Amino acid sequence: MKKIREIIVVEGRDDITAVRSAVEAQVVQTRGYSYGKKLIDSLQLAQKNRGVIVLTDPDYMGEKIRKDLAKRVPGIKHAFIATDLALKGENIGVENAKPQAILEALERAQATLEEAEVEFTEKDLRAWGLSGGPQANERRKKLGKALHLGQCNSKQFLKRLNAFGISREEVQEKVRKIDGQ
Repeated sequence: MKKIREIIVVEGRDDITAVRSAVEAQVVQTRGYSYGKKLIDSLQLAQKNRGVIVLTDPDYMGEKIRKDLAKRVPGIKHAFIATDLALKGENIGVENAKPQAILEALERAQATLEEAEVEFTEKDLRAWGLSGGPQANERRKKLGKALHLGQCNSKQFLKRLNAFGISREEVQEKVRKIDGQ
């Protein structure tokens, strides 16, 4: 399975499942048009560090989301699936597309293929007090806010650190600030 460097943005949970059946990638959902500043901040960081590809449904709402994200996160790439390839009965959506159609859409968007690379490990999280300790959850909240990664458990935090292309130096600097050094 091909690994995509960029963060792929889709509308919903079923879209995430469909994309992950086609490629190995970090996929985030907008949950329709109800996303807010937190998602935009995360996507701006991802665009700077790894790049972002928008893969929304080929319908009115998908196009509305795509245009809004393009305005708020300059430089993002766009992947398109033709309506006839995203149909299942009356339902139009990425979740209905076959893995090959998703892969081809991402390739046309000039997605960057890469080898899996892991910068951070569970050992790093424990060393920084972000996992396994009594204050780990609070420390992750603070660091997640400082790095625009949001709040999550240690396993998801580790995935996000590796997925968003954040440097070890940046994490260590933010951890020092949290520690008041």
